[in-house]
Amino acid sequence: MSQYRVLFAKEIMGVPFMVGTVEITRARNPERAQRAAAIRFARHHGVEDWRERADRIELSALPDRDG
Repeated sequence: MSQYRVLFAKEIMGVPFMVGTVEITRARNPERAQRAAAIRFARHHGVEDWRERADRIELSALPDRDG
């Protein structure tokens, strides 16, 4: 299982501003990590859909912490 950091940003006048970040410690693939982060972000902000607070998602893999 891989670890990911997912950044959420709101674009204002063409400039992205980070509005939140979520770390996913175990995901089978990047798509599942992104989906889990989107759900967690929405719940944290009390909205139905993450797009109510952000315009973009940027996903990056984190190095394994095992061993």
